[in-house]
Amino acid sequence: MALRPLTSYITSHNASGQAIIHSTVPAQWVRYDDDSLAFDVVYTTSSFPVDLNGEADIKAHDDLLSSGKLRLVQPGGTVCRIVDFAPGNKALIHRTKSLDYGVVLEGEVEMILDSGETVILGRGDVAVQRGTMHGWRNTSETEWLRMLFVLQDCRPVMAGGEVLGEDLAGSEIELSKKSEK
Repeated sequence: MALRPLTSYITSHNASGQAIIHSTVPAQWVRYDDDSLAFDVVYTTSSFPVDLNGEADIKAHDDLLSSGKLRLVQPGGTVCRIVDFAPGNKALIHRTKSLDYGVVLEGEVEMILDSGETVILGRGDVAVQRGTMHGWRNTSETEWLRMLFVLQDCRPVMAGGEVLGEDLAGSEIELSKKSEK
């Protein structure tokens, strides 16, 4: 894979109140669909607004990942995730109960909506997903695509007079289990 390895740098404060690096975390990838898709959970929060005092957020993040109970969205919190898509991957149409920011870091992606509407996003483009049914397809047959997603829990989404819940199209996946890419 031609995409460079990733590292997360988590900051904190020393006893004098100065900013320090608390920890350096190399990406830990979970692979799916015969290695055509890989996730790295960069960070999670379990409340909003988040409590940064006494490193409560770091402990909550570590506890959530080690519990194996993280799903696509963290109820009452946020999930920051990097997703790598293989060349020519197939789009899985899905909906999360969340407000998501999807940022293209490398490559080009086709965003597909269940209405049939599509748009091509390039490096630096941002999709703001508001509880909609959508999918992502890497437009390249030779290059990997990398996106950054921040998912925030939201109140139930209403459309057409009904509540729209999470819909993963039958693809339940364990997102907190780690395996090297």
